[in-house]
Amino acid sequence: MFVRSLKDVEQTERFVDWGNGTSHRLLTRDDGMGFTVCHTVVRANTQALLQYRNHLEACYCIQGEGEVEDMDGNVFPIRVGDIYVLDQHDRHYLRGGKDEDLILVSIFNPPLKGTERHDLNNSSGSEY
Repeated sequence: MFVRSLKDVEQTERFVDWGNGTSHRLLTRDDGMGFTVCHTVVRANTQALLQYRNHLEACYCIQGEGEVEDMDGNVFPIRVGDIYVLDQHDRHYLRGGKDEDLILVSIFNPPLKGTERHDLNNSSGSEY
């Protein structure tokens, strides 16, 4: 058993500024659990085109608001208590709220190494 805090992670390479927010990679591949858990902040008034080609992801909103848009143009508002699931390696837009950050618990399978970073300058979207 072990305990790890957000402050613990901030002192390591597992704390990632991904461009439109931050990600505390609380559990990673090296922890041997078979999945990753992140505390993810999506800054207000930001948008990112993302895709996880090597991972499935589920995100549970614990604070704030934002939205996810699929490639068919369907927009899904995300608020506290909502979960969105990218079960088909879905390419998507992730947006922070108009007035507040979107804060998520993000689960990845298979687990992340923990140091991955998005390239938000890629016109076709960031992927890893």
